[in-house]
Amino acid sequence: MGPDDDVTGVDPFEQLRRQRLLAQLLSGPMSDSPEAVVGHLLAVQAQDGRGFRLAIRSRTSGLSAVDVDTALDGGRLLVTWLNRGTLHLVRSEDYRWLHRLTAHRVLPGVERRLRQLGVDIGDQDRALEVIVDALESDGPLTRHQLRDRIEAEGVSTEGQALVHLLAAASLRGQVVRGPMASGHHAFVAVGQWLAPQASASDHAEDLDRLVRRYLVGHGPAGPEDLAKWAGITLGDARRAFSGAAVDLVETDAGSILGLRPNSGEPGPPRLLGPFDPVLHGWVSREPFVGAHRSVVTVNGIFRATCLVGGRVVGTWTHPAKGVKIELLEKVDASDRHRLAEDAGEVARFFGRVEGPVTFSDRDGDPPR
Repeated sequence: MGPDDDVTGVDPFEQLRRQRLLAQLLSGPMSDSPEAVVGHLLAVQAQDGRGFRLAIRSRTSGLSAVDVDTALDGGRLLVTWLNRGTLHLVRSEDYRWLHRLTAHRVLPGVERRLRQLGVDIGDQDRALEVIVDALESDGPLTRHQLRDRIEAEGVSTEGQALVHLLAAASLRGQVVRGPMASGHHAFVAVGQWLAPQASASDHAEDLDRLVRRYLVGHGPAGPEDLAKWAGITLGDARRAFSGAAVDLVETDAGSILGLRPNSGEPGPPRLLGPFDPVLHGWVSREPFVGAHRSVVTVNGIFRATCLVGGRVVGTWTHPAKGVKIELLEKVDASDRHRLAEDAGEVARFFGRVEGPVTFSDRDGDPPR
């Protein structure tokens, strides 16, 4: 039963939603830098370049996409395949321990898929050697530049082979996506791009750090939520919660770290980008998307959404000029105005001339 179906008229998710919005930096104080946002959330889903930049925009004030790219160019942030085998944006200082916890669970599947694509183990090893050598001698290089190097050695990059070869090199801990190069995200060699590793922690220490950092940006949550978000086993997630139990506070909805936060208000109406972290942190998205789940996510694609009262009430697109908002339920004039104002902030963030904001209503109301 979702909030719209509750016969008492009381939203059963309201308190949980407010606590998680506060943890997600979507209500209460905002962050002041891309690194602060990413450090707070620990890892931001990043297969959509516009999406991870918008995730930072929604949690800060006055920054621009250039600030995100500057953090990438300066080596403070990077993108690579981590949690669940999906591209994530992380602080460079968090890369190695997150990689230790998550990458080994995904690598066998990528190598198996390469064999299905006709790239056998010998060709995989040869291609990865080419990638690393090229980056160490001539990097940073874009995927297109690396494709040319790989094909010159007679290894196929057709279809999905190239992206799986780059994923394999990343999951083996050899390369990551670092700076921007002419609008493309370039790859770099880990050994050259990142500072030398300090003394390594063991598995138990990594799990303890994982649950504590996860709960900062996602609590209240439970072991099942952590397992799904990070792509670790449920057994490891339970051990992580057990090990951190002395510092956890139990709520009806799960654990939080330290004192129970003041849930406060749900935050202002806001435009969230595609694949926003608020849709990926837990087993269930129902508290945020309710009856709109089939509209928000289709075939693994998560659309850009409109958040009002802490709930998804619409989706939006950002064509060449302006913003088009499709509302999925009734939204009053004041909240429409604030969504339109936030659309202007989206344009400013990307350095674009602010265009018209148009509204349409899925229930048949005329555009506004």
